[in-house]
Formats: sequence, C-alpha cells, structure tokens
Amino acid sequence: MTTTFLGAAGVRNIGIMAHIDAGKTTTAERILFYTGVSHRIGEVHHGAAALDFLKQERERGITIGSAATTFHWSVDGADHTVNLIDTPGHVDFMIEVERCLRVLDGAVTVFDGVAGVEPQSETVWRQADRYRVPRVCFVNKLDRAGADLARCADMIAGRLGAVPLVLHLPIGAEAGFTGVVDLVELRAHVWTDVAYEVVPVPDALADEAHRWRARLVDTIAEHDDRFLEQYLEGEPTHGQMHAAIRRLTIRKDDVTVTPVLCGSAFKNKGVQPLLDAIVRYLPSPLDVDGVADGVADGVVGEVSDEAPLSALVFKITSDRHLGRLAYVRVYTGRLESGATVLNSVKGRRERIGKVYRVHADERREIGAAGAGDIVAVMGLKHTTTGETLCAEGHPVVLESMDVPEPVIEVAIEPRSAADTDRLGTAVRRLAEEDPSFRVRADAGTGQTVIGGMGELHLEILVDRMKEEFRVEASVGRPRVAYRETIRRPVADVEHLHRKQTGGRGQYAKVRLSVEPVADGYEFVDRVTGGRVPKEFVPAVDAGCQEAMGAGVLAGHELTGVRVTLVDGDFHVTDSSETAFRTAAARAFTEAVRRAAPVLLEPVMSVEVTTPDEHMGAVIGDLNARRGRVEDTRGRGGARVVRALVPLAEMFGYVGDLRGMTSGRGVFTMEFASYAEVPAHIAAGLA
Repeated sequence: MTTTFLGAAGVRNIGIMAHIDAGKTTTAERILFYTGVSHRIGEVHHGAAALDFLKQERERGITIGSAATTFHWSVDGADHTVNLIDTPGHVDFMIEVERCLRVLDGAVTVFDGVAGVEPQSETVWRQADRYRVPRVCFVNKLDRAGADLARCADMIAGRLGAVPLVLHLPIGAEAGFTGVVDLVELRAHVWTDVAYEVVPVPDALADEAHRWRARLVDTIAEHDDRFLEQYLEGEPTHGQMHAAIRRLTIRKDDVTVTPVLCGSAFKNKGVQPLLDAIVRYLPSPLDVDGVADGVADGVVGEVSDEAPLSALVFKITSDRHLGRLAYVRVYTGRLESGATVLNSVKGRRERIGKVYRVHADERREIGAAGAGDIVAVMGLKHTTTGETLCAEGHPVVLESMDVPEPVIEVAIEPRSAADTDRLGTAVRRLAEEDPSFRVRADAGTGQTVIGGMGELHLEILVDRMKEEFRVEASVGRPRVAYRETIRRPVADVEHLHRKQTGGRGQYAKVRLSVEPVADGYEFVDRVTGGRVPKEFVPAVDAGCQEAMGAGVLAGHELTGVRVTLVDGDFHVTDSSETAFRTAAARAFTEAVRRAAPVLLEPVMSVEVTTPDEHMGAVIGDLNARRGRVEDTRGRGGARVVRALVPLAEMFGYVGDLRGMTSGRGVFTMEFASYAEVPAHIAAGLA
C-alpha cells in the first residue's frame, strides 16, 4: 500500500484526560505499543509505564505531570503524526490538564465503564469546553463486573450536556467481553491477545446492532444538514458517515457532539479502533481556525510554515542533563534552532537553543518545528508558562491560561543555612514548573509558606524538594488557605503621606474608593486634571496590590475588590513612586477596614461512594462537618453522596470514612468555590 504524507493536515495534537483510575495512562501505554513507539507494554501497577517516569509517579501509580510523546498511525493509506499528551487524573494536578488543553486541538476522554461520569470527569470536560476542544470518548474497563456502555452514554448526555454518537456495541460482557461491533461499517472486531480480526456481526447481536446504527444515523442527520440530504437520497455510505461524524466532532458551537467508543485497554481490546477515530474525527491544526479563538493582541497569519512565527510556551521543566526546557506549541511559522525570537509578553528577545522531539523523559534533537507542532526548546532564559514567542517584526500575544488559586498551605523551615539556600533554589524551580504552586513569607513567623491545590499536591512538592534538591526541612501540618473580601462599598478614603527628614522629603496624597466584585482585583483610574501625574498611577496600583496580600483580619490575601483612584495631590520635588505606593497602601487598608471585611474559606465538592447500609452514617458525618448534601443516587450496587463541605473540615477524612464503612467507602474531592466563614468560627481564626 502506498503511504501518503499530509503535512499539517496529517498532524493531530491530542491529550488524554479522565477521572483518576479510569485507565487513562493504561490506554496511553497501549497506544504507544500498537504504534511501535514502545516494544513492550508498560503497566501502571508495576511502576513501568513509560509516560509515568517521575519517581513519585512510579511509586504511587498515578500521573502527576503531563507527559508528551509522538507517534504515527495510518488510516486509509495516509500516514498521520500524532502528538499526544497524557495528563493527570487527580484533581490536585488540574493545572497540568488546564495548560495542556490550552494548546491541544483535540482530546480523548476516558471513562470507567462501571463508574461512568465521575467528578473529575466533569471538571476536565468543563476545562475542554472553556478552550473549545473537540473530544472523542472511550468507555474503558468493559471487562469489569457492572460495566454498562449505554448507561455511560446516558451519563455523558445527562451530566455533561453533550450529544453522544455511540459508534461501538460491545460483544459479550464482563469476563466474556471479546470485542466490539463497528456501527458505522456494521462489522465486528474480535480480539485474540493483542491482535484482532474483522468478522461479520454475530447473529445474536444483529438486530441490536441495526437498532443502534439506526439511532446513530438519526442523531447525525438531526445535527448535520449535509448528511440529512444524503440520507434522504438513500442509505449513506461509510465514507459519508465518517465525514459527517468528523464535521460534528470538530464543529465549535453551543452543542458538543462527541463520538463514543468502547473497550478494555488493560485487556488490549478496542485501542486500534480508538486510534482510527483519533485520526478520522479529531481536528488537524488546519481545522481549528488558526489561533483566532486564542489571540489576546495582534494578528496571526495562516497555519503554515511560511507565516510569521507565533507560538505559546505552556510548560517549563528542569531536565537533569539539559537544564531548563520549555514546552512550546507552534501555531504558525517555523521555530528553528539558533533563531532569535520575541517574547511579546515581556518585550524581550530570546534565542532558541536546541529544539527537541519528546517521548516522556527522552529527547531527540531536531533542527526545527513547523506550524502545528509541539516540541521542547532549550535556551529560553526569561520566558515562563503562558507567554508568547513570535517573530520580531510581527508581534502577537496569544491568550494564556487560567491558574487556580491555592486552597491549602504548609509552613516549611530549613534545618541549616545550606538548606535555606537549597530551599530558595527549589521553590524557585518548582514555581517555574508549576504555576499553581505558590510561595510566600509569613510576616508574623518569618516562615516560608508554600501553597497548592491539595494535600497530595504539597506532599509531592515537598518530596521533590528532598529528593531532587536535597533540602532537609521541617514541614508543618497542612492548613487552609483562607481569603478575605469586603461586603460593602466605601467611597473617598484619603491618606496623606508626608515625611521630612532633611533633604528631599516624601509627599503623596491619595483618595480612593473600594467596592466588592465577584473575584480577583481590579484597578480603575478616574483622576482628572493631573491631580496625580500619570507616572505615579502605577505606583498607586502597586501599593494597593501589596496591601491586598496582607489583608486586614488575619493576614490572609484579599480578593474580590475593585479599587478606584478618585483624586490626590503631589509635590513637584518631594513626590515619588515610593511615596505614592505607601499612601495608596494605607488608604486601601483603611478603606477595607470600613468595608465590612469577612473571612472566606475554600469549599470542596465531595463525592462519597459507600455501600447502601452505611449511607446514613456518611450523610450524618458530612452534616457534622458543616457539609450540605446536594444529591444521593445509586451507582453499580453502591450509593453515591454528593455534598459541599468546607476544606477545613475534611482533614483526616479518609481514615474516618474507612472506619464508618468498614473500609469499603471511597471519596473524591475538588475545589468548588470560596464561601464566607461563619462568624463564630471566624472569630477563632482572626
């Protein structure tokens, strides 16, 4: 057979995402095996998965950092290059999913065939919705007792609001699961060990297969006018169905239409058809309208190697041998070794060192990367996650990504002066790699406080400090990352900062107003007549932001505040940026004190799965933890309780749940929102 090479049209940039333990990395390992990248199958539970290469990943059997690889797969005689990123399933590492989805053109969402749509499944689905990433669904683990493809498809529709196009019908169930019926081409794929053969649809499934295929055809016709016309003219061809499914999958509108396939990755069933679907249905770089949806400023060219360069740095890592590496998605143009490019966010020139093709923790040097490619780059000294690289004469800024605020903190104290130096290096490097990791100095105790997305996140970070940077330190108990906000607006708070100590003095007057907003911090300049010179306005903004970090109740960072600079005064000789920053910070603090400040705490969305006989005890315990139960339902012979519970009440819950349920209960937890702390509890925290 002659193989055709398609250029950018033959490239697929995809990620694999799922709830923890849905079989995501196992699926990725089978993909590497069947595409010839790996010559043996690496098992997660043996600590041998190629894409889980960090020591902590192999010890714990979970994915912590996103891992990239590249492979080839041919469909209908055409060779395609697929850049694949395996993302974590644990909610503590959601920033890895966030930044990967920002640069991917498509994704495979893996579901547990027994559990169906789980909490983190919903989270990653919403993240993909935010970046309008087309998806193919793979219902995994159909060899397990209780697996049900139809129920999973209903949950995809009900919980995720998507339109599932079920393309497979399982042959057999549980231990008897042997293959799938392809509903597009009405033929069966039956596996023996790692290979499969294509055979006619079994007689026992013929009627059911025709019913499911009729439902598939009707759903496609309902959402695709071109296919409807073809359908009305007669029985659609296989090619027409594949083309229509592709159009619906990559279409970006209010309705997410997604193909649904099934199999058992661990049992080596269903992976090859999934690869076919990735190539057939997910978009190439040419199908995603260039980067039109992700341009914050400037104009990009068409998706081609000849256009001016535009690329986004989405991850920074430290390689033991190569040093600092930046992972880059090239949208347009070429990224060449030795070239000089512009970091348009910082306005600084950078020189590209070497360009690498990546397979997990292995690097292969290449001379250049073209439009649509994902590579690693050495030599960027000033560029960090979320920043844009572009041609010097064609500046453009690509949309960055959302970084969640930490919800939990621990204090860390180095044991010696040498450890203090190593700790400084460690937190700087780790903060570069992980934008959701935050570091601050506690003004009251002088301790270094690190913040992250959960206990596991911080545990891994501390472990890496000790392993990779040889930091010996005492680590405190985890504590909640509280926030402060205001409940009412306060207008016209003025502060005059005047200091005369001989020589040049300090003089600045600031009048400002504050008001609550939904989230974050906003600054508005409404000064007229030059009462505050324009060159000092940024200093006012900076002073307010400094005061935001200190809070007014218990030293916690403020959020949800809009500051309006109303008026001020200056002195020709004695005014300075320092004076205005000081005046602004004091005026802001006073305004916040008058604005009914309150303490906020992170509230988690908790899902507990428990045997039915223990459900009463579980609900009672959640209520005692200030939780609000939102829903209870059956799932696979167990009961699932969904509740909103303050994070402060969830420390040690894993042991308590095991005790309540005789070791049979499990739970997942993810950040939901910040909420006001009840007054009697806030009084003890202030």
